[in-house]
Amino acid sequence: MTHIIPVVQITISVLLLWKGADWIIESAAALARRLRISELVIGLTVVAMGTSLPEFLVTSTAAFKGYSDISLSNIVGSNVFNLSIILGLMALMRPVPTRRVMLVREGSVLLGVVGFVLLASWDLVMGRGAGLILVTTLIVFLLLLFTRAQRLPPGLETETQREGSFKDVAIILLGFAAVALGGNWLVEGASTLARGFGISEWIIGVTIVAAGTSLPELVTCLQASLKGKNDMIMGNLLGSDLFNFAGVLGLTCLLNPLHVSASALPSLRLLVLSLVVVLACTRTGWRISRGEGALLVCIGLARWTLDIL
Repeated sequence: MTHIIPVVQITISVLLLWKGADWIIESAAALARRLRISELVIGLTVVAMGTSLPEFLVTSTAAFKGYSDISLSNIVGSNVFNLSIILGLMALMRPVPTRRVMLVREGSVLLGVVGFVLLASWDLVMGRGAGLILVTTLIVFLLLLFTRAQRLPPGLETETQREGSFKDVAIILLGFAAVALGGNWLVEGASTLARGFGISEWIIGVTIVAAGTSLPELVTCLQASLKGKNDMIMGNLLGSDLFNFAGVLGLTCLLNPLHVSASALPSLRLLVLSLVVVLACTRTGWRISRGEGALLVCIGLARWTLDIL
């Protein structure tokens, strides 16, 4: 009976994170269309930030409550889950097209950010200096993205793409509240479950919590795949992972320096390897094939197995 309560708490929190992020994404995208911002910029900013909100709330909440293992493992686990499990599953459904500009821009920046995090955490502490570098990198990237982005000409929006209104501002605020509550409950439920079963907080964070906070990315990619907008999948996943590391982890370190567990380093190295494999796959015909998707899923499952064992 004592284990049922945290399981129910985790389930409800995941639903809150999922629905809250969905409200934020839909309403923010509608407001962005009202300003005639291109779909590419929306995908790399609004959608990526929206799907990264659960990671931010969970990571920052865990850090302030002293659960450093859950804080960092959530980021690492979520990013590996995005690039291996989610991208792999999408490719198994249908090959995912990629573009050279995405590889050079988002891919190279993300690889550099992940490499920096690995180096910065080598002494098992990530301080405010590392956080400042990560946040600055994200700000510069966004400024370059917006200054080079082209706006949509008037009248280009389709009938199915409604423009935003003041109602969307209220929906966004409601989404923030749902995500905040869900993030707090997820951390509490996961840590209680870990203590109850004698499982380390790192394993809980890198599996259950990471998969739970990656639900918005999974849902967004599924919707894109079902609607035939496969070109949005890579942008969403790479953009979300960049926000997770540079934005979420960077802000968390600025607010409260993280103490890194030694068990985090192997997972960080595996994340670098996973990212290199993904970027290599994007160059094979500029798409992620079904065979490559199966490889990515196997990498994700292997990473989970190694963490648990």
